[in-house]
Amino acid sequence: MRRLLMVLCLVLLLPATAATAATGRDPLTHFFNETFGNFSEELEQAREQGKKGVLVFYEMDECPFCHFMKQNVLNQPVVQDYYREQFLNLIVDIEGDIEITDFSGQTTTQKDFAKVARVRATPVIAFYDLDGKEVFRHTGRTSGIDEFMLMGKFVADGMYRNQKFTVYKREHLKK
Repeated sequence: MRRLLMVLCLVLLLPATAATAATGRDPLTHFFNETFGNFSEELEQAREQGKKGVLVFYEMDECPFCHFMKQNVLNQPVVQDYYREQFLNLIVDIEGDIEITDFSGQTTTQKDFAKVARVRATPVIAFYDLDGKEVFRHTGRTSGIDEFMLMGKFVADGMYRNQKFTVYKREHLKK
C-alpha cells in the first residue's frame, strides 16, 4: 500500500515537473537586461564587463513569432545563461513611444530607433559590436534553441567577420 501511494504521488507530480521544464524562466527577467534606456551608457558598461556585444530584440505586441521566441527559446536557462554572459540583451518595441538614447548618444524613441535600423518585420534579432555597429541580423523566429545558440556563438566568436551565417550553420549542423 505504501509503495502504491508513493508511485501515485510520483505520477501526479510528473506533469507539474514537465510543465515547469517546458515553460522555463521568464525572459523579461532572466534573458533581457534591465535598461534605463540609455544605450550609449549601457554600451560602455558592456565593454567594462567584457561582453562580446549587444543583442537587440526588436519586437511588437501582436507578433506571433516574437511570442514563439519568448515562450520556446528565450525562456530556456541554457540560452539565458549563455547570452547573459556574452552579450548585453535589450528589447525594443518597434511601435514604442518610450524615449531612449541610442548608441551614439542621440535622444529618440524606440519606434524611431527601429526605423533608423530599418526594422520592418518582427522579430529582428540584431547583434551590435562594442562600438554600436550592427554586425549580424536575423529576421524572423529561429527554428529553435539550437539555431539561436549557434547565432550567439557565431557572433561571440567573431565568425561574422569571415563567413556568412548560412555557411557557418551548415558546417555546424553536420557535426
